[in-house]
Amino acid sequence: MFAWLNGLNEQQRRAATSDSRALLVVAGAGSGKTKTLASRVAHLVASGAPPNRILLLTFTRRAAREMLARAERLAGNTSAVRVWGGTFHSVANRLLRIYSADVGLDPSFTVMDQSDGADMMNLIRSELGHGTRKRRFPKKATLAAIYSAVVNTEKHLEEVLERRFPWCGEEADSIGDLFSAYMRRKREQGVLDYDDLLLYWRALTESRRAGPALAAAFDHILVDEYQDTNEIQAAILRNLRSESNSVMVVGDDAQAIYSFRSASVANILEFPKHHPGCEIIKLEQNYRSTQQILDASNAEGRPKTGARHLYGRVR
Repeated sequence: MFAWLNGLNEQQRRAATSDSRALLVVAGAGSGKTKTLASRVAHLVASGAPPNRILLLTFTRRAAREMLARAERLAGNTSAVRVWGGTFHSVANRLLRIYSADVGLDPSFTVMDQSDGADMMNLIRSELGHGTRKRRFPKKATLAAIYSAVVNTEKHLEEVLERRFPWCGEEADSIGDLFSAYMRRKREQGVLDYDDLLLYWRALTESRRAGPALAAAFDHILVDEYQDTNEIQAAILRNLRSESNSVMVVGDDAQAIYSFRSASVANILEFPKHHPGCEIIKLEQNYRSTQQILDASNAEGRPKTGARHLYGRVR
């Protein structure tokens, strides 16, 4: 019935067909993680799981489309396109339209992209007179980056400035005032930025009424590139768990690239701690690199990262 599973190696097949309620798949570069995730979705659909009760979270819309298209081809079942697939932000946008009342939102809210958010900050910057001061004041791109770092790390502004933007430290009070004005302006205009989407989604999962409903809405939750999630995204995933659903995350801490977006590699390293009984499957067969590259990567004496301890050496 599932002849297409024969195209997977042993570890990929285990990941695609596992019955574990919590599954961590550690996938090194070139180990076929996209194929494995698509096969997992196809297997769930072909086994009778309602597609609209499967949630696939990725970091790009293109990745979601590719995985769902592969799953449809593998399973030979067009219902795979009804899977809830998309980025964290796009799924948040859909859910907030449905459950807006539970977090005090108007369902017709508008979403600003990063450029629009930076432009709004720049307008407020001028209104507050910071653009005409003799002392240098951060420009809109820097202000947007500082604001996003504060939101996603949930650290105090002063701490974020000290660690990541030390040249802006003298302007902490003025930056704080600007951010307060920015949040008021968003509320007045009924708009959310990308960071708000995650904050409100987490608030939904913590709501007494909407939280249980959201957790009950999905039987299977799959997350790609888990090493690039931040603490808010990890909290959303933990809150979506219930006694009746399963979660599978795929990632490799050696490939973490979004620390500048407040991603925390600790999320993948600590996943088993937050999900007791978690099964760990390692995809160690490399299908992308030549043998010479693999030999150099696995050479003795190379510094070992947490990922190498976690998933061993690629072959």
